[in-house]
Amino acid sequence: MFKRLSPIVAVGLLSGCTLTNGATYHQETLDAIARSETNIANKVQNLELQLSNQSDYIESLEDEITTLSSQLDVHLTSMEHKVIEELEEEEPVVVAATPITTTLQPTILGGIEKVSIDSIKQSFDARVDTGATTSSLNAVDIKEFERNGKDWVRFHLADKAQAVEDQKWIEAPVVRYVKIRQSTNDQTERRAVIELWVKVGKIHEKAQFTLADRSQMSHPVLLGREFIKDIALVDVSKKYVQTEVK
Repeated sequence: MFKRLSPIVAVGLLSGCTLTNGATYHQETLDAIARSETNIANKVQNLELQLSNQSDYIESLEDEITTLSSQLDVHLTSMEHKVIEELEEEEPVVVAATPITTTLQPTILGGIEKVSIDSIKQSFDARVDTGATTSSLNAVDIKEFERNGKDWVRFHLADKAQAVEDQKWIEAPVVRYVKIRQSTNDQTERRAVIELWVKVGKIHEKAQFTLADRSQMSHPVLLGREFIKDIALVDVSKKYVQTEVK
């Protein structure tokens, strides 16, 4: 009988041990979880405390910045007032103005000058006349022709002081045509106007000339106001001011 009950008793004892061990393990697990939660809660609390301390520190820094800014404004305002007071106390310095002297002198032309024509490298006597608007040349042997679709003229500049064999052909494009009324009658005559580079003393300009009949005039070239204006003054009492006559 005892032998039959021994296995049953052994199984019962084993089962009781198993239940006891299981309950102990479960309790240990719960304890471990509780400890972990406590540790996490402590860490979270520490972090919150650190954040709170940092916030307090930032606020203190902002207060210091505000205080320093106010002190700086006060200091700058004080310095500005001091500078203004010093400037007001200083006596004004009087600087003597240096007179401006003009070194440029106007070019003076005489009533008669020598004018050199670049294209033929010859010089002629010219009357400088402020009463005449345009300049003119005593042109003879005028021949009109076309070059590159434009009107051109070829002529000699007649000068009583120059031999005929020394006369050179002058060629130039026509700028425009003008009508000139003859002094002896009411008839008008069409004359060409050209441009030539000329030189009078130090004056070197491109001027417009009307090809006129100046055979009755004493000088083959006339320089009018359009050539003179803004570059020279005329003293009709003098001659060859800008020319060295040999």
